[in-house]
Amino acid sequence: MSKRLYELGEDLRLGEVPEQMYASVIRPERYGRPADAFRTEVVDMPPVGRGQVVVRMMAAGVNYNNVWAALGEPVDVIAARRHAGDTEDFHIGGSEGSGVVWAVGEGVRQVRAGDHVVLSGCRWDESAPDIRAGADPMTSSTQRVWGYEESWGAFAQFAVVDEYQCHPKPERLTWEEAACYLLAGATAYRQLLGWQPHVVKPGDPVLIWGGAGGLGTMAIQIVKAYGGVPVAVVSSPERADYCMRLGAKGVINRREFSHWGRLPDIGDTAATAAWLKEVRRFGKKIWEILGEKRAPKIVLEHSGQDTIPTSMYLCDTAGMVVICGGTTGFHADVDLRYLWMRQKRLQGSHFANFAQCRAITELVSAGLVEPCLSWTGNFDDLGKAHQMMYDNTHAMGSMAVLVNAPRPNMTSIDVA
Repeated sequence: MSKRLYELGEDLRLGEVPEQMYASVIRPERYGRPADAFRTEVVDMPPVGRGQVVVRMMAAGVNYNNVWAALGEPVDVIAARRHAGDTEDFHIGGSEGSGVVWAVGEGVRQVRAGDHVVLSGCRWDESAPDIRAGADPMTSSTQRVWGYEESWGAFAQFAVVDEYQCHPKPERLTWEEAACYLLAGATAYRQLLGWQPHVVKPGDPVLIWGGAGGLGTMAIQIVKAYGGVPVAVVSSPERADYCMRLGAKGVINRREFSHWGRLPDIGDTAATAAWLKEVRRFGKKIWEILGEKRAPKIVLEHSGQDTIPTSMYLCDTAGMVVICGGTTGFHADVDLRYLWMRQKRLQGSHFANFAQCRAITELVSAGLVEPCLSWTGNFDDLGKAHQMMYDNTHAMGSMAVLVNAPRPNMTSIDVA
């Protein structure tokens, strides 16, 4: 007999969708410290629309966007959705994960119940006029981040997603490994290979900020797979060793330099001279790693405010700085003389389209890119995981939590 609610991991018949499910929920009254913002609750199952599928979540990846959701800033995602007409006063995050297609809605043709899939983190309206006119769906006015801008994400017992969000799970990966590569991997893939003519080519030096993090570990491997020369920036010798094992040509410890943050006023000659001295010393480290005086053809950015001035200065003539975030702040200074005189490109990049998600999945399936899973927790550890990410005390690589997947021996870290 079917039940209204099943426990996490409990057996149930393929195709049976209960009325309720467990989810890790953020509510406005808990905004603040991520460790306190997430609570496991019972919620009603969302409806299944045309072209949608129900996925029984086996594991979910942990990413920085739901640190922001837990803090309630820089955007209060619940208030933003309610302003747009939504009625729910809660948020269910999670922008990537792995699971089993459990049931399919009307019009679904590309997946079927029982398929093992990984889920991509953006949604759009495939009938939107801009998409029908040929726009990349990631540039559509209808594009939204699932599990951040939109609720009902991967941090739940079941997820209702659009059919095109489903990609074949690499058979060689565990559920938790499969849950944590697609968001960072596809984001890095688009940054490095999505902006012609500024794409990684054999022999191209590429500077990668945060080389030991989720995005950085993916970027190092993608650059190497395409014949480029990855140079990683890290914050400790341990992270440096990790990047070298992944295939970095060399690493730079950012803690050996002091010029981070916004540019000094151009009229302050002493401060400007001090800044230039440090940024040039940083650049010489790149030369030492490469064994020749070459500048990065591409700089992969996500840190933003603290590092953009350095990135723009050091990027090669006619090269590109490509950025997908702003973890150190959203105000970033650019000396326009270097931008226009050296004909550099400052490019924004946001997640990935369907083809790019498939491309990184193929690289992972072929063993050319590893998920770099370094920490796996229980479902109730989601608050702890996001707290570690916020405090920058998380392990190198990627993190995941198990949802319905069996619980092996896991590494879990308490957060005070």
